Amino acid sequence: MFLAAALLAATALSPLHTVEAAAETVLRLDEVAVGELDPGKASDYADSILMFNVYDTLVLPIQGGPGYAPHLAESWEMDGTDFVFKLRSDVAFQSGNPLTAEDVVFSFERMKALGQGLSFLFEKVEGAEAIDEHTVRFKLTEAYSPFIASLVRLPIVDKKLVMENLGDGEGEMKDWGQAFLSANSAGTGAYKVSSHNPQEETVMQKNADYFLGVPDAAPDTVRLRYGLEAATVRTLIAQGEHDISSQWLPPEVMKALAANGAQLFTETGGGGFYIKMNTAKAPLDDANCRLALAKTYDYATGLAMVAITDGVAQGSPSTGAIPAGMFGANPADQTLQRDVEAAKQHLAECKYDPSEFTLEISWIGEVPIEERFALLMQANFAEIGIKSEIRKIPWALFTEQVTNPETTPHISQIFANAVTGDPDTLLYPMYHSSVRGTWQSPEYLDDEQVDAALDKGRKAAAPEEREAAYSQLNDRLMEIAPTIYAYDRQSVFAASDRVKVPALQDPAKAFGLDGMGFSFRLMEMTGQ
Repeated sequence: MFLAAALLAATALSPLHTVEAAAETVLRLDEVAVGELDPGKASDYADSILMFNVYDTLVLPIQGGPGYAPHLAESWEMDGTDFVFKLRSDVAFQSGNPLTAEDVVFSFERMKALGQGLSFLFEKVEGAEAIDEHTVRFKLTEAYSPFIASLVRLPIVDKKLVMENLGDGEGEMKDWGQAFLSANSAGTGAYKVSSHNPQEETVMQKNADYFLGVPDAAPDTVRLRYGLEAATVRTLIAQGEHDISSQWLPPEVMKALAANGAQLFTETGGGGFYIKMNTAKAPLDDANCRLALAKTYDYATGLAMVAITDGVAQGSPSTGAIPAGMFGANPADQTLQRDVEAAKQHLAECKYDPSEFTLEISWIGEVPIEERFALLMQANFAEIGIKSEIRKIPWALFTEQVTNPETTPHISQIFANAVTGDPDTLLYPMYHSSVRGTWQSPEYLDDEQVDAALDKGRKAAAPEEREAAYSQLNDRLMEIAPTIYAYDRQSVFAASDRVKVPALQDPAKAFGLDGMGFSFRLMEMTGQ
């Protein structure tokens, strides 16, 4: 029996007493992708920023260390495959409706019914039930080690409000409130949505009734903009009209902003920059051909391309298939290196003649840095006699193309992180054969050893067992090379001097979960 008591009584997660602000403060930031406001569909970075501020979850990652702390839940108990959570009794939704166990059950059932976003995290959950007003039980179909971690991706929605706003659809639940939640918020979060245009901007305001309180120094209004050009962001920050950039600015723009006095914030969420190879389409259905590409890729030059200052870069050297610090990762001194002679040997053992094919190297149009990596790959591959052509693809088209192996490019580029902080949520969506054909898994990998290691990593309870499972996975992935592991990722953001973000500036306050550093209630507007 495992009991998680109410932790962190004196941390940033604890109740805060506030006073009336003297003047409204406005935080302005941007993201490249459109924002998905429906928490049941949230999956990418922009969606996560919205979800973590408008909605709350049963648990949160502990700041500055491993593990998870109670949040909407005040405690939980585990008995085999049953997890029982006791909810706080002092939480209300932004509508004024009180939080109850029925809301938790509804949120789970809604996410499962929609089957979108990160719903796959809960495929091992057989069901949820309200035991009483403030107690909820989750029953799993089998042992699943990452379950508690997964709960950071189960935002709790206001059942009563959603039921009052069901749209067109079939059955009792009609559209499950999708039309309503795509434009309105129904959470308990520290910020309320006042307007939402997924192509342009989401505007949020402080929730004065938030159960933990919102500090006076936190921004009163937040304007999250979408799709701003790098040159526009640079100009706006320089003119004092923008506060935090997205992580996707080209390094030279980051360098120029830093040189002009901008702050640089960083976030490490356990992930990397991945060059994906379509294993279901010739010639990359041959492991030797893939190994040839992995060996000829210039890792050092790629890292130099994302350096911003002597001490800050958008990545760190990769040691293998699993990012440093996670279960199964190789030691930090075993960094991947280019080996052209080994590449030529693998190419000689490939069943395809390189003179008879041309690889398609794609890059995402909204992420300009990827074009430079495409050019680097093209030059590297040419050195061993492999021809390639480069193609720019908008994100929306890319996510559509990868649903079919025949339309999936030979080479794709993605940035991915563990969406719950657990390695399962980074590696399973990329490599398990049951989830092929998403933006995370354009390799279309189907390998029994990989599947077995991933399954073991999910079921093993002891840390040493999970370490062994992911170590086996790491070895197998390096052996068959479905991916070029370009570098472990570190997100970097340029910021004005008007804002302080302890979760992105102080490792002791970092969450270790992609996007949660942008919890607006933990930010401070300096007014400079």
